[in-house]
This record gives sequence, C-alpha cells and structure tokens, in this order.
Amino acid sequence: MYDDMTKEDIAKIEEEIEYRKMVVRKEAIQAVKEARAHGDLSENFEYHAAKQHKNKNESRIRYLEKMVKTAHIIEDTSAEDEIGLFNTVTVYIPEDDAEEQYKIVTSMRGDSLSGLITKESPVGQALLGHKVGETVTVKVNDSYSYQMEIRKIEKTVDDGSDGIRSF
Repeated sequence: MYDDMTKEDIAKIEEEIEYRKMVVRKEAIQAVKEARAHGDLSENFEYHAAKQHKNKNESRIRYLEKMVKTAHIIEDTSAEDEIGLFNTVTVYIPEDDAEEQYKIVTSMRGDSLSGLITKESPVGQALLGHKVGETVTVKVNDSYSYQMEIRKIEKTVDDGSDGIRSF
C-alpha cells in the first residue's frame, strides 16, 4: 500500500523526520536519563512517562520513513478549465440550498472540517476533471447520492502550505 504524495509532501515529511531525529530524540533521551537518576524505577512516574515519550517519537520516525519509502509521487495534470489537485472549488448543493467551498488535496493533507477534501473522498472523486457549470453526482453509498453544481474553480499550485497532519 502507498500514499499519493507530492514532492512538497515528501519534503515536509523529511523535514519532520529530521527534526524528530535531531531535536526531539535528544530531548527524550535526556529526559529518560534525568528521570532514571531519581531512583527506584518501579514507582518512578517521570521515568515511565519519559520512556513512553521517547518510544512514541521513535514510532513516529519509523512511520514517516515508511511513508516516504512507499510513497507514490503525483502531480496535477488537469487542464486549465477543469478541477484538479490543489484547486479550490465553490459548489452549490440544491438538496441543502447551500454553497460550499472545498480544496482538493492529497490524503496527507485531508481535513474535511477545514474544507480540505482528499482526491480519494466521494466528493473529491466526483469533482476531479469537471468544469464550471457542470453538475456532478456524489455517491455516498449504494443507497444515497446527491448532486452538486460547480460554480467556481480557483487554480492554485502545491506550495506545501496546507501542511501535513501530525499524529
């Protein structure tokens, strides 16, 4: 399994790996040493907390390194007048009589509460490749779908500013 990522996604992840290795790891090791010096380890909460923090950091490093190693590099290849990756789209949903705005992003940056929807999501899949004025059907599941009218497309490039979700 792999994640679709841009070169900017990879750069952000590598930046986090470097920070965790050079800064967080050193701080965590120092915290474990200091807590160990307090004596009896069986009842030393500070020691156990420091070890847990150190282990979580090492886990995160391994996770990020695996993501970079297995990443599938993608680029936006959409035409100028159609929805592509990193575009902000304004849609009208007749069922709700509401206008919504979404930015199509990679799975690494998805945050639906902030309007960042992934290209793999039902809405993202329905919108990609379509143009202003078109109506698309968003299939939620086998028994429910709804319509969206595309009102506006704002073309943007991937500058990495959407950030990567941290766990």
